[in-house]
Amino acid sequence: MMDVWISIILSVCAASTPLLIAATGELVVERSGVLNLGVEGMMIMGAVAAFATAQVTGNPYLGALVAIITGAAFSLLFAFLTLTLVANQVATGLALTILGLGLSGMIGEGFVGQPGVRMDAIDIPVLTDLPVIGKLFFGQDLIFYASIALVIGVAWFLFRTRAGLMVRSVGDSHSSAHALGIHVIRIRYMTIMFGGACAGLAGAHLSLVYVPQWVEGMTAGRGWIALALVVFASWRPGRVLVGAYLFGAVTIGQFHAQAIGVAIPAQFLTSLPYLATIVVLVLIARNRRLTMINTPASLGQPFVPDR
Repeated sequence: MMDVWISIILSVCAASTPLLIAATGELVVERSGVLNLGVEGMMIMGAVAAFATAQVTGNPYLGALVAIITGAAFSLLFAFLTLTLVANQVATGLALTILGLGLSGMIGEGFVGQPGVRMDAIDIPVLTDLPVIGKLFFGQDLIFYASIALVIGVAWFLFRTRAGLMVRSVGDSHSSAHALGIHVIRIRYMTIMFGGACAGLAGAHLSLVYVPQWVEGMTAGRGWIALALVVFASWRPGRVLVGAYLFGAVTIGQFHAQAIGVAIPAQFLTSLPYLATIVVLVLIARNRRLTMINTPASLGQPFVPDR
């Protein structure tokens, strides 16, 4: 029985990791005052880049690195359009998602149905063999550990460093930050690239660990869930960690419910993660104080230095 529970928990970790990475990256982007709705597009590009690279080279770690670079490069398109050309952030983010879904489908067409190169779990002698906690804490894949370190690092950066204070000040009032001599556009470029890199790594986890194969549209709306997680967490990294694992548990829960033959239509069970997202957003929207307490005041607002 204990082995079953360990298996379920490991499945929840695997389902939660891409959500956690993508949401943490988007949190930093939004803390700088930019709303990037292209997370889904960057994730799917990271997924296909990781799978293709690992397939050609046989090295999943190189695939993850290429996914990070691909996500960051793809995010530069969004940054150029919204920061340099001052295009609408919402429309540009949606266009980025559509472009990513279409381009990834074209790039990955030749890889459909091919067995993937899986990123194996790390095996630490003695520690991995410990009962119960061994596989949970010392037998996970490298990206899982990177996701936990990412949350801790982002929390420290945003609230314990001068650079993090600058990012938050740009998000709260870009005009005041500019008046104080802070380079608003440069900071936003850097945060957008960081968010893109995180989205790319999240996509790599999907195609190298969670489902080690390439399937067109395999992100299946996870980018949108990551966006909802940022709001759910009220722009706090620790709450993103909790929210990601809650949504991961819902995702895995519906699979197990179907496996044991719960008398509920499979289509309804499959939709549970997305229904949970909608419910959470509705509940948060009803509490205006909770919504506004940590919301960056300049979120989604364009900035032009000479105005």
